[in-house]
Amino acid sequence: MLAEQPRKPDATTAMQQLIVAVRNDFPFNESEANICGINCIGCPKKLLEIVDTELCDWQVKLEHGEIPKLGEISRLAKLCKNVRRGLKRNGVVS
Repeated sequence: MLAEQPRKPDATTAMQQLIVAVRNDFPFNESEANICGINCIGCPKKLLEIVDTELCDWQVKLEHGEIPKLGEISRLAKLCKNVRRGLKRNGVVS
């Protein structure tokens, strides 16, 4: 007998899961002194601000019942992946 495949989440749930995962991974609550180093490659503080703005925007949209499209979820995931790479280069995340 075949095992039942887990269902993929709907678009709203997928966006909420992405937001939670990023909020848990990125150091949004760190002080500027811990984020900004002497030799920055890109500005980690500004990268975090960009992602925080996008996440807050989507949280408000979801609260108002907007359903994200797959492309919007993918775009936000790609932005977060690229920002994470920049944060890693600066030693802000491991």
